[in-house]
Amino acid sequence: MTSLTRRRFLSMSASAAALPAFAGPKVSAYWRGVALGAPASMRLEGLSQAEADPIFAEVERELLRLENIFSLYRPTSEISRLNDAGRLENPSAEFLEVLSLSAALHHASNGLFDPTVQPLWLARAFGRSTQGPVGWSNLRFDTGRVTFKRPGMALTLNGIAQGLITDRIHGLLAARGLRNLLIDMGEIVASGHRGGQTPWRVGIADPDGSLRLRVHLSDRALATSATNGTVLDEATAQGHILRPDGQRVAHRLVSISAPRAVIADGVSTALCLCDQGERDALLRNFPEAKLEAAITL
Repeated sequence: MTSLTRRRFLSMSASAAALPAFAGPKVSAYWRGVALGAPASMRLEGLSQAEADPIFAEVERELLRLENIFSLYRPTSEISRLNDAGRLENPSAEFLEVLSLSAALHHASNGLFDPTVQPLWLARAFGRSTQGPVGWSNLRFDTGRVTFKRPGMALTLNGIAQGLITDRIHGLLAARGLRNLLIDMGEIVASGHRGGQTPWRVGIADPDGSLRLRVHLSDRALATSATNGTVLDEATAQGHILRPDGQRVAHRLVSISAPRAVIADGVSTALCLCDQGERDALLRNFPEAKLEAAITL
């Protein structure tokens, strides 16, 4: 039987339980919702709930726009249309940005980071004996179109798109002059300070909820990937982060901080696939990324 639990388990609510009592400005506003099918949340310092509600409504509209690009569960999203037709005309800037970073990660990981593993993911998740083709070299993209060179290919950007979405929401809030905030849209961005005084403190936890580490963040993003954050097959404990060759991954959990959430997200996913030598080589290609935690299998 397949158990599809959420890959992203790092939550503000779990972290908040470990924080000391709030001491700072008398007002803060909270939002909880859903992004790419998973719980999402925000905390804005210095605004009342009434002042923040129109901003939260704008955030929800932006989330809907981004889901219409990246969600595998929306049949009319850009990624779903690409997977169905093998071709996507006029891809959005966000889609192209994620593909470009994915290409860099693919190269830096010697091909281990490969978003074309979706056919393999589906085969493992639903117990199929056969799968479609996998291979980043069979994907072509430019500003005009994205195409698969072979029939039966499919793409998943779940190991990187959450970071891009988190960055876009942060950018929306920053453009409105909001400085002190904490965002969880699948990955975490901490901006400014908690209470206007101290860095935000965020927990890194296993999928079972046990706290591994606490880190302080200010004007930085954090992403944590765990191979068993989603279990595709309970009998074999097959996790959802897959190498393109289907072989066993190297790490059970990797947590990365970086100036942008999309970098932290992609690098944390890629490093789950790498042994220590490959890990060190990849990090040299992304010097802005900092390894916060790594647990091998």
